[in-house]
Amino acid sequence: MGASDEYVFLGCYTGESGGEGEGIVLLRRDVTTGSLTRLGVVARTPSPSFLARHPTLPVLYAVNELTAGTVSAFAVADDASLTPLAVQPTGGSAPCHLAVSRDGRHLLVANYVSGDVSVFPLDADGVPGERSDLLGLDGKGPVTDRQEGPHAHMVAPDPNGSDVLISDLGSDRVWRARLDPVSGRLTLVGPAVVAEPGTGPRHLLRTSDGALVLVGELTGDLSWYRAGAGGELERDGGVVVSATRPNQPSEVTTGRDGRFIYVANRGPDTVTVLAWEPEGGTVVAEVATGGSWPRHMALLADHLYVANERSHSVMIFRVDPDTGVPTAQGEPVAESSPTCILSWVPKPVRAA
Repeated sequence: MGASDEYVFLGCYTGESGGEGEGIVLLRRDVTTGSLTRLGVVARTPSPSFLARHPTLPVLYAVNELTAGTVSAFAVADDASLTPLAVQPTGGSAPCHLAVSRDGRHLLVANYVSGDVSVFPLDADGVPGERSDLLGLDGKGPVTDRQEGPHAHMVAPDPNGSDVLISDLGSDRVWRARLDPVSGRLTLVGPAVVAEPGTGPRHLLRTSDGALVLVGELTGDLSWYRAGAGGELERDGGVVVSATRPNQPSEVTTGRDGRFIYVANRGPDTVTVLAWEPEGGTVVAEVATGGSWPRHMALLADHLYVANERSHSVMIFRVDPDTGVPTAQGEPVAESSPTCILSWVPKPVRAA
């Protein structure tokens, strides 16, 4: 591995879920040019549609988005090759997102179709054991064909505590749960956010100034919430992210300095750029993704990578540091049914 190289893992849908991918793909990323070089399939596992890494250990986790959902763990070598560690059933259906708790001791998984959250204890090597909890959610919304019941879409552990936020597309809620670090059980505290009916909460992020930003898959908007006088989160504003309809936004992300927020739009097949200020977000640009159905994206330094699921491609953009606007760079990189992009920078080896 050269000094200017990093790695990128790519998740996908495989034939088990109607996709054309083969498993987890590894690419080399040149940090200067942003270019990606395909190194091959490093794990043949069914529909690894979302990926996450352990905060301190060289371990990669993937959901297997199947009717009987599972989660897979892999040890990552220095050359980013993968060695299987474990596969565990989630107890739910169609897991679509996962994350590791702040202390690195538990793995949390959002099961979309069954509308629940699985918890797995992680041992000292980051290997998941048998499930310690399955937290069921409840509720529905006005969009009857999408909100007939709960649909957990994201789990977001608090970086500073034991709370976990759970985006629930079905109930128009972002739930707050508390993770017991000893038992590995979740206690549902209540709704952290009650979104407008029909919003369909999908993904969220925390801004550097303390706001919670939420993308609505069903309304096609971005809303933000701040703590009120009693500490509860209250809606502080929102914007429609694309004038083109229908739109089912997917991922929302931001850069390290937090000046700009990016939303991927499925339908319009664009990325919307918002300038973020203390008073909220303002749309400054909407850029074509160069493909169809942008399922996920990742902002790595001054390059934005967009996974266009249905056109089977990853598009690379260079982001202007002053305006935040991405410009397409070269031709799309061909990849089958891509659904998730995860950067992997090996930890430096300390001299003896």
